[in-house]
Amino acid sequence: MPRTRTSAIPSSPPSTKSPSPPHKSVRDLFPTPALHDEHIRMSYEIARGEQGVLTFEPYKSILLPHWRFRTVPVAEESSKTLKGAFDHYVQEGDLVGSDMARKFIQMGMTRAKRYANHAGGKKYAKSSLQLEREAAALTGDPVKNPNHSHIKRTELPKSTGHAGQEEKLAASEIFKVLWKECMKDEGYLRLKEQWQKEKKEWMKAGGKVKKEEGIWKGYEAEGGRGRNRKKAIKEEAKDKSGQEEHIKKEVVDD
Repeated sequence: MPRTRTSAIPSSPPSTKSPSPPHKSVRDLFPTPALHDEHIRMSYEIARGEQGVLTFEPYKSILLPHWRFRTVPVAEESSKTLKGAFDHYVQEGDLVGSDMARKFIQMGMTRAKRYANHAGGKKYAKSSLQLEREAAALTGDPVKNPNHSHIKRTELPKSTGHAGQEEKLAASEIFKVLWKECMKDEGYLRLKEQWQKEKKEWMKAGGKVKKEEGIWKGYEAEGGRGRNRKKAIKEEAKDKSGQEEHIKKEVVDD
């Protein structure tokens, strides 16, 4: 009986693909430092709207990389991730984390709407900080906190028909739906009430937040003199430059 010859099957070359990075859990992505550090928890301010969203650490650095609104698909993914962070923080009992996530979702809504209403995203001729600096230069007084500014800003006229307008409007609506969910979330509202009571008792017991800390970091320090003032201005400029670069990348259409 004749033998059947079998040909050797060549072995596959080793894969040159690099291994996929390990999947990070929600706990790894969104830690809860305020639960373990009273200083972080008590220096926080809920404030108005989105105030403090780009200054309060370490939550700014935790959440900012997930904030995107350039296109509708990008906004959908970003808003879903940030809402997941919000839900996680509520479940963990971290008011600071949940409120910061809420602020980022709200900023996705308002910032995208601004770029829909104004080509290039410039809503005002000058920012509150610019106006306060100009006023301080005239009077010789320290620069006031721009978040408490009483100087009226001049709003630029809205533009229509500019590139990306419809996309930014749609992106804004995506964030708006989830922002509304955050604002009426029972767990979040309960945490907010508990935190407000805790902070009130803490302040009654003599707790204080320094001017250079909390969500106003960098502004009041400008009123100082000498090395401290220069250092505060330098740090603020560096931080603001990084924030503007991040936002600039967001609004450049693919």
